[in-house]
Amino acid sequence: MAKRENADASRCIDAFVGDYIRHLRAERRASAYTIRNYEATLRGFYCFLTTHLGGKPSASALERLELLDFRAFLSSRREDGLGPASLKLELSALKSFFRFLQRRFDLQNDAIAAMRGPKLKEKLPRPVAADAAAELIAAVGERKEPWVASRDVAIFTLLYGAGLRISEALSLTIGDAPTGDTLRIKGKGAKTRAVPILPAARLALNNYLCLRPPAENANDPLFLSVRGKALNPRIVQREMKKHAVALGLDASATPHALRHAFATHLLAAGGDLRSIQELLGHASIAATQQYTKIDADELLAAYQDAHPRAR
Repeated sequence: MAKRENADASRCIDAFVGDYIRHLRAERRASAYTIRNYEATLRGFYCFLTTHLGGKPSASALERLELLDFRAFLSSRREDGLGPASLKLELSALKSFFRFLQRRFDLQNDAIAAMRGPKLKEKLPRPVAADAAAELIAAVGERKEPWVASRDVAIFTLLYGAGLRISEALSLTIGDAPTGDTLRIKGKGAKTRAVPILPAARLALNNYLCLRPPAENANDPLFLSVRGKALNPRIVQREMKKHAVALGLDASATPHALRHAFATHLLAAGGDLRSIQELLGHASIAATQQYTKIDADELLAAYQDAHPRAR
């Protein structure tokens, strides 16, 4: 744990933001995405306070901020066009920043802890049905150069068969290719996890590796574009959209929907939440619990369709 320091009362928020971003990068090992978004929020907060308070905010000014000040900032962001989900993320960044200031510099502000973000309308993921996932994987390998077809089949098989994020699948290197029954994945925040590889996924990967252009070293990207570069996720997204339309799937059938399907179908087959949480790489069980609601909705829909007394 970092040693607590005494904050200079005249020190500007800009210096604190720099300290916090270094903390996120070096100590928390936050993802580049988190660091970029949190830094943008805090730089925007700094600019807002400079105008709002009539000068560069110091440490003592940060301690004196009230609920009305924080609400004024979120209101200004709403006027900038941010929706409830984005506003909630901005508030989360502010709270994390002020917790850091309290721990590191003993800088206390009670108002931010009392702030409540906007309520979000619950939006459950819409997984692809098992038969539709199988049809999709078969379709992506049609009418292409053999190695490209095998590449797409391997990617979509991993998304559905191992529950990978698209970024996780495309960040794999030749050296990451599994030789046993598990695949090591580097997920969000550079955290690693082991996921079991089903025989179908191993077969798809082996088939691709046999047809893939030769690699120069173990650090080469596993999945290549036709130009021999690391595959861009937009290519996978376009491929998903093209075949989803052809198969009559819902417009929400993105590559991430295959990850949702992996979790939902595991749960329906009797998998426990903790195990599914580990397989998905969720930091919190709350993120995994959303799949219990999906499963309940599917059971209710089946009941209403089939039970003679449901109507």
